[in-house]
Amino acid sequence: MNPSNWRTYLVTQESLSAGRSTPEIVEAAIDGGVDVVQLREKDRSARDRYDLGRTLRDLTDEADIPLIVNDRIDLARAIDADGVHLGQSDLPISIARDQLGADAIVGCSAFRVEDALAAERDGADYLGTGAVYGTSSKDVDPAKDGIGPEGISAVAEAVSIPVIAIGAITAENAGPVFEAGAAGVAVISEITSADDPADATRRLGEVIARV
Repeated sequence: MNPSNWRTYLVTQESLSAGRSTPEIVEAAIDGGVDVVQLREKDRSARDRYDLGRTLRDLTDEADIPLIVNDRIDLARAIDADGVHLGQSDLPISIARDQLGADAIVGCSAFRVEDALAAERDGADYLGTGAVYGTSSKDVDPAKDGIGPEGISAVAEAVSIPVIAIGAITAENAGPVFEAGAAGVAVISEITSADDPADATRRLGEVIARV
């Protein structure tokens, strides 16, 4: 459950899953050894995300891995998720602690060193930092896109909490990200769009294990 042990972090997005459902992708990723799953699916209604979240809760409970909810503290609480991942414009970390309890895992996106230091000071358990190599998966401020391994290194050296790198990370380019100090990598399409999501998860884990 400790984010320091998260190496492969799947962020779900059914629209990038080649026609397959998110539960299908999550089941395959679990078969491939994924360490943690984040329910994202920002383009779906709150009710759809709730129903999907309950299904993912069952799958992750069975696999004994954490389930994190993107942005929505209320949804995380409703499906009894292990925690929430907050962006810079979401509710404060202190509110998540108040609503979810002291044992909940609270992650925070931090693109700059000053954001990372503030999140650590506010009690974040881990940081999501990127986009490392640039991404087309979501709207990203160009100033925060393609920060490279050196951007990960700057943040990782400034804080003592785990840094999870995100942004166009693949099995081929994950090595330098870990060498820069990342504790883990969060991916969407590397797993969701793969012909064989279980094998893609497994290959990513094998690469990480060799770093």
